[in-house]
Amino acid sequence: MPIPLPVLPPLVPALPALVTLLALLLYLATVMLVGRARFRHGIKPPASDGPEPFLRALRVQQNTLEQLVFFLPSLWLAALFASESWASLLGFIWVGARVAYAVGYLQAPEKRGPGFGISLLAGVALWLVALAGVLNALTA
Repeated sequence: MPIPLPVLPPLVPALPALVTLLALLLYLATVMLVGRARFRHGIKPPASDGPEPFLRALRVQQNTLEQLVFFLPSLWLAALFASESWASLLGFIWVGARVAYAVGYLQAPEKRGPGFGISLLAGVALWLVALAGVLNALTA
């Protein structure tokens, strides 16, 4: 007998949830890239030093994790307190820019700039939208 899935109330924002899942998938991909680079270059854990291709993969993964800490709360606060659609749009831009960052950095460190810059701007914009929404809720 199949187990019925719960139906979420309409107040749960689905688009930010999709953005969250995509961001986590991106992070999982960066973790897998580090594992592949470890295997290719014979880097055994816990070592974190090796040839440049391994170091680039490791930096992509670490920087993505660092950015997620700022991005995810900003995304959800912006969606819940301000605008689900604007938060989701900025979130999709952030994920796309992080993909561009990863692809560029894996090719050459000089190519990471555009993806990093766009994702940083999208993250800051999300934070500002969240701040405006929270302040609005506090003064309402």
